[in-house]
Amino acid sequence: MTDGPYNADEIHLESSLGHYLSKARNVLVERMDRAVKPLGLTAQQIGVILMLSCGRAHTPYELSRAMSYDSGSMTRMLDRLEKKGFIVRMRSDADRRMVKLELTAHGREVAQQLPRVGSVVLKEQLQGFTAADIATLTNLLGRLIANGSGSGEACEFTGCELRTAAEQSPPPDGEA
Repeated sequence: MTDGPYNADEIHLESSLGHYLSKARNVLVERMDRAVKPLGLTAQQIGVILMLSCGRAHTPYELSRAMSYDSGSMTRMLDRLEKKGFIVRMRSDADRRMVKLELTAHGREVAQQLPRVGSVVLKEQLQGFTAADIATLTNLLGRLIANGSGSGEACEFTGCELRTAAEQSPPPDGEA
């Protein structure tokens, strides 16, 4: 480990970076929870909806890995989303052991609303920040994440375009 700005003898909870990162995440999650409650979702659940909408994941395993959830937690979240009518689980035709996930019509409709809701929440949370502040914060957090992943390279989220119902179908079995 290399020398850095933190000395174990000088770390205090209230002034540590970890405390601020955790507090910032909690505040943002609470605000997002309030914003998506009318849609019948929680802040954690919107990640599943968006990942499926973007086509970045098609199975519970892929979602668990992408979102850093253990399989039990992901199963419980998928159970709730399925019960609410946002997703359906289907067995793969090629391998009956594999479960594929797909958004329902209701799930796709809600997915289309999430970028607007997220934008409103972030605008409120980032009041007083300049575009340069946001770019700096994003860059620094990307570097922090990259250091944790071991790659040493700043991560870059390429995002996705939400897909229409016709584009929403998962890839043929065996291509995921």
